[in-house]
Amino acid sequence: MSGVPAPARPESRLPVGTSATSATAAQATAAAPGGTAADGSPAPGGGSAPATSGAAGTVNGGVSFWYSAIGLPEPRPALDGPAEADVCIVGGGFTGLWTAYYLKRADPGLRVTVLERRFCGYGASGRNGGWLYSGFAGRGVFARRYGREAAVGLQQAMNAAVDEVIRVAGSEGIEADIVKGGVLEVARNPAQLARLRAFVEEEHAFGQDEQELLGAAESTARIGVAGTLGGSWSPHGARIQPAKLMRGLARVCEALGVVIHEDTPVTAIMPAGSGSGTGRGGRARALTPYGAVSARFVLRATEGFTAGLRGERRTWLPMNSSMIVTEPLPPAFWAEAGWAGRETLGDMAHAYMYAQRTADDRIALGGRGVPYRFGSRVDHDGATRQRTVDQLREILLRFFPAAGAYVGPRGGLAHAWSGVLGVPRDWCSTVELDPASGLGWAGGYVGSGVTTTNLAARTLRDLVLRADGADASELTALPWVGHAVRRWEPEPLRWIGVHGMYAAYHAADRQESGGRADTSPIARAADVVSGRH
Repeated sequence: MSGVPAPARPESRLPVGTSATSATAAQATAAAPGGTAADGSPAPGGGSAPATSGAAGTVNGGVSFWYSAIGLPEPRPALDGPAEADVCIVGGGFTGLWTAYYLKRADPGLRVTVLERRFCGYGASGRNGGWLYSGFAGRGVFARRYGREAAVGLQQAMNAAVDEVIRVAGSEGIEADIVKGGVLEVARNPAQLARLRAFVEEEHAFGQDEQELLGAAESTARIGVAGTLGGSWSPHGARIQPAKLMRGLARVCEALGVVIHEDTPVTAIMPAGSGSGTGRGGRARALTPYGAVSARFVLRATEGFTAGLRGERRTWLPMNSSMIVTEPLPPAFWAEAGWAGRETLGDMAHAYMYAQRTADDRIALGGRGVPYRFGSRVDHDGATRQRTVDQLREILLRFFPAAGAYVGPRGGLAHAWSGVLGVPRDWCSTVELDPASGLGWAGGYVGSGVTTTNLAARTLRDLVLRADGADASELTALPWVGHAVRRWEPEPLRWIGVHGMYAAYHAADRQESGGRADTSPIARAADVVSGRH
């Protein structure tokens, strides 16, 4: 739920998302009696897994700390029978709601309906690390396939998207604890430092001249991470409280006339002209237990939950990411740690971490627990294993030893949770609209969805308007539009491959922590096998 392999991350690192979109078709989660958590642990009871109390009172699950802090939203009415719209959007996360917002702003007369299985922001949009930054999944692939100039244009669009989210939040009165402090990446061993330097050189080659290479002292002056050998800083990043942004965006969409139906699972999306009863003009349809919504366009915005839709099991792999958040830390800790600029924080490990300093002086930190569940199954409400919580706490204490005075096995962690993000087979985000079938989609953000969803939504808006006679735009010419990728391998190859990849990256990190001067060959081999090179 926080980063991506390339532009804001080197391609030899694992994706762990800052964000992504929400859910619609989580029926696959009920594969085992009582369900299971995002990282494979049992979910208490059947149906929806409530938050539970972990070690020393840590809340485990319950969607996320972000929603715990502001309260779960009151449910909106479910669909109560067949309906029609001009545009039907499946999924009430950032992709879905940003798309609805921009469509209504462009054409207030459009009838726009959003269908969401649980509630808006239930998926990765409400569980991510709160990184609004300009990293983009697959930039290197796009450069090789479509040319460097096209990839540079895509990167510039992502930079602008960071500011666009901040602009809209301000103009629409959405308070989401946004602070644009940039992104700080740190290196803590020689191999990471070598990757960091190469990463900054690559950023400059893609026109990111504002990306700064920092020495150890310069980096620790920003954030006092123990063992820092160097760092890099980019201005194209901001800390946010994602649930607040989602709550505000849903409010604004409804005020514009968007119809949102929650507790409405979509089981399948059908193209125009398929089957019988397609509605006027052979329109596309979104099928639910309560009736179908027919529309000129049906847009899939389900990201990590896409595998739950009929026929989409192998389209995008639902990758798990887990997070912890501390209790508020006292001024004495912050006097040592610094972090006055509220930068988002990441590192250069292959299995990397991501973190932010929250508005109420907590550290929210994420990384990988169990990365993938067999059969592309997904979670209920985000409970995560105690082993994963312990691993994330250990990372926190390695980075900030002074936090050990306040965080330990007997207390100091307020909340732990997990979520899923969508990963295409070539690790590249994509957006598309087929006017003939009436179907469109966006996703595969590989963990950088908080910003990419905004760019995707404006692109989908332009594609919809172009299908109705408007001119093409700069956004519709970007290289990720219409990018095609093959499907993931069938099971058990999918499970074996993902878990083998993570085992290799963890082994590479252990090897490099011993002082190796360059990237482990284990990681290089994993990059090639996984398709992330």
